[in-house]
Amino acid sequence: MHKSQCAQEIIIGLTVFLVTFMSVYLSRYQRLTSEISVQAERAILYLPESGQISDLITDLYEQGIHFDKNELLWAANLLNWKSYRAGRYEINGSYSYNRFLSKLGRGEQDPFLVRVQAGQNHDSFTLRTSLQFRFSQEELDAAMKDSSLLRQHNIEEHHLLGRMLPNSYEMYWTATPQQFLARMLREFDTAVTRPYAERAAELGISIDEAVILASIIEWEVRHVDEKRKVSGLYWNRLNRRMRLQADPTVAHAIGERRRLLFADYRVDHPYNTYRIFGLPPGPINNPRLTSITAALYPEQHNYIYMVASGDGSGYHVFTTNYADHRRESRRWTNWLREQRRIRDLEAQQEQTTGTNSR
Repeated sequence: MHKSQCAQEIIIGLTVFLVTFMSVYLSRYQRLTSEISVQAERAILYLPESGQISDLITDLYEQGIHFDKNELLWAANLLNWKSYRAGRYEINGSYSYNRFLSKLGRGEQDPFLVRVQAGQNHDSFTLRTSLQFRFSQEELDAAMKDSSLLRQHNIEEHHLLGRMLPNSYEMYWTATPQQFLARMLREFDTAVTRPYAERAAELGISIDEAVILASIIEWEVRHVDEKRKVSGLYWNRLNRRMRLQADPTVAHAIGERRRLLFADYRVDHPYNTYRIFGLPPGPINNPRLTSITAALYPEQHNYIYMVASGDGSGYHVFTTNYADHRRESRRWTNWLREQRRIRDLEAQQEQTTGTNSR
C-alpha cells in the first residue's frame, strides 16, 4: 500500500510537472509567434552599421515601435537572433518576435524609391543623391571619378553625369556608390543606348553627343512640346557651321544660373558656345529622356534664332533672320523692364503701407 501510494504520488508529480512545463512552453511559444508582440505604424529604421539587438532598444522606442523590452531580449537569446544587420527597414503593422528579429538578423531590407531629378549639375547631383543613401557626397564624387569603373563601362568621366537618367528607381539604402552608378548606367543603356544607337548613327553623332545637345535643351526649354523645335534650331546652326550660342552653356561656364551679362559671353571656357564651334565637350546636366529624344528627332524648320516670349509663358519666339530676332529681343527686354517696374512699384506700396501702419 505504501509503494502504491508513492508511485501514485510520483505519477501525480510528473503529471503536474509536465502540465506546468507544457503550459510554460506553450505560453512562451505563443509569445514568440504572436503577431502582436511587436507593433508599429510605418516606422522606418535606418541602421548604418550592424550591431547587437540589446544596443538597439532605445532606437526602436524612438521610432515608435512598441514591444516589451524584457520579452524582446528573452526572445533574441532563445531564438539566437542577438544581432542585426545594417540596412533600411520598414516596420509597419504587427509582428511576432521571431518574424521581427529574423528580419533584422537576416538583413531583409525594404527597398525604397531613389529619385533622380533632371537638369542637375555635378555638385547638385552628388549632394541630392547621397542624401538618399548611406554613402556620402564625397564617396559618390570619388566613385564618379574612379578610372576602373569608367573603364569597365567604357565611358569618359565628363560624360557620366549625362547618363544619370532622371526617374525613380527601386534600390537598397546600403548600396555602394559603385553599385548605384552601375545600376544607373544599365538603366541608361536600356532606355537610351540600345533603342536609339541606330538613330544616332543616322544623324552621324554618338549617343554621348546626343546627350550633350539634350542637356542644353533640358536647361533651355520649360515646356516639353517645344523641345523638338529648339532641337531643330540647334541642328540648323550646327549644319550651317554656326556657333550654337546657347546661353545655358555660358551659365555652366561661369558656374551660376542667373541673367547673363555682356561680359559673361566673352568668358574663355571650353563650354562657352559663344566662343567655340560645335558641341561643348560634355553634358552640362543630366537631361530627361524627352530631351534626349528631342535631340535625336529634331523638328524640321528654318529657324536659327530664338528669344524668350515677352508674355511670361516660358515659351520662345523663333525667327529665320537676325533683323526679326532683334525686334523680338527688344520686345523681351521691354517686357522684363515692365516686370521690374511693377515689382518696384509693389515694393514701394508695401513699404508705404508698413510705414502708415506704424
